[in-house]
Amino acid sequence: MGENGVNGAGSGRHGDEAERAEQLERTRTGGIWVSVVIAAVVLVFVLVFILQNFDTVTVRFLWTAGTLPLGVAMLFSVLAGALLVALVGTARILQLRRSAKHRAVKPE
Repeated sequence: MGENGVNGAGSGRHGDEAERAEQLERTRTGGIWVSVVIAAVVLVFVLVFILQNFDTVTVRFLWTAGTLPLGVAMLFSVLAGALLVALVGTARILQLRRSAKHRAVKPE
């Protein structure tokens, strides 16, 4: 309420809620919590996928061969691909850091 007892624009309950919403900031802990929840949901989907694809298959790679459940074999292949991408990405990040460091040292 305003000084004369009349609600002004931006005052009252709706205005207070809007001010509180503007004051709330994102935190690292909140971001981590969201990431953990998303990871848990993805993990549930991966487990369901593995359990539904439990038929045994023969996997051959180079000179070796073995049998695994289909879901596990596919999970291993996805992990191998992710590691390969991470390796290439790490090499590129190191290359960019080295380049930036050399540019910062040289006077222009």
